[in-house]
Amino acid sequence: MNIFRIHQYAFLKLLSYRVFMVLAYQIMAVTVGWHIYEITHDTLALGLIGLAEVVPYFSFALFAGHAVDHYFSRRFFGALAAVTLGINALTLTALAMGWIGSSTNASLWIYGSIMLTGIERAFIAPSYNTLFAIILPRESYARASALGSSTFQAGLIIGPAIGGLLVGFASKTAAYSIAMLLCLAAAIVMWSIQVKEPPPVINSPPVFASIGQGLRFVFSNQIILGALSLDMFAVLFGGAVAMLPAFIHDIYHYGPQSLGLLRAAPAMGAIMTGIWLARHPIGLHAGRWLLASVAGFGVCIIGFGLTSYIWLAGFLLMLSGVFDGVSVVLRTTILQLATPDAMRGRVSAINGIFIGSSNELGAFESGLTARLMGLIPSVVFGGVMTLSIVAVTAKISPKLRQLNLHHH
Repeated sequence: MNIFRIHQYAFLKLLSYRVFMVLAYQIMAVTVGWHIYEITHDTLALGLIGLAEVVPYFSFALFAGHAVDHYFSRRFFGALAAVTLGINALTLTALAMGWIGSSTNASLWIYGSIMLTGIERAFIAPSYNTLFAIILPRESYARASALGSSTFQAGLIIGPAIGGLLVGFASKTAAYSIAMLLCLAAAIVMWSIQVKEPPPVINSPPVFASIGQGLRFVFSNQIILGALSLDMFAVLFGGAVAMLPAFIHDIYHYGPQSLGLLRAAPAMGAIMTGIWLARHPIGLHAGRWLLASVAGFGVCIIGFGLTSYIWLAGFLLMLSGVFDGVSVVLRTTILQLATPDAMRGRVSAINGIFIGSSNELGAFESGLTARLMGLIPSVVFGGVMTLSIVAVTAKISPKLRQLNLHHH
């Protein structure tokens, strides 16, 4: 396997950019979650973290996809996203040190910085995915998607663990400061990528017409729409990770160190899956594997909600990451193979709305249902709904169910 034979250094730098951004984001996510729950002791406040991020993300995502397809360079937008996230980390550092804000409005400062995070996130996936397709030949997409997923999941393992350890043994200030330095590193490595990008479109269509083209393409393709919808609703209802600060604090009675480790557990499973799929990509019965993996994810979430043992919770979260890793690799491969080059930014942005926004909406749904039903029933409800979504998708999307990637 030699997926680096074209622009190998550019691809390695692109993966490095992704790792730095994921590490920074995850360190901040763990720290912000602990920070908010420390102030409020309210599960709904944890859910509002997701809502504060998804509203600006949803508002900017389609415009970001259009911009990446038509203006400047992909490297510019990738570096801009890193700088913006770094400014966010700097704001939170100042808040933790008491330079800005007060005890009465600290939550407002945190939610405001989270909204800024939603804006910068809108540009990351379109920039990464378009550069991915420029750098690599099509025959390498499946294995490269698996490797990229493993790299991403490695950041999801290391980032929360580092964030929890920094908060537990150092301070929130240290955690936010490290995240800021990682953002700076991401901006530098993105701007140093040497690759010949297609020139911007001179006579680009009006922005809303361009966005409409992307939407029509996605909604007319049963396989893409089915894969995106499946993941979106599974993540929406299976967002148990957002409630981890409450589980750690109120049920397991541990500190932020354990929060970081539990947040990393799903990624531990996903990275093992990514490494395996990089060597053994799924071709035959890919659609069935996708449906089965999301169903397995839902079963793990139900088990997590029902256990009161932290070690078993960690194992179930890791196993949920194994199933989620299969889903992520297959969905990424489907998108890369089925999307025309000229529409990659817009389709990636739409994918981000389906998948990225569902993480934050899932966090809000988890916080709201936890307030209404109680913490444990809300998580079990989410897992049951995930299984229901799999059944419905299998019924209404026969092309997805019958998909074989090597025949696509």
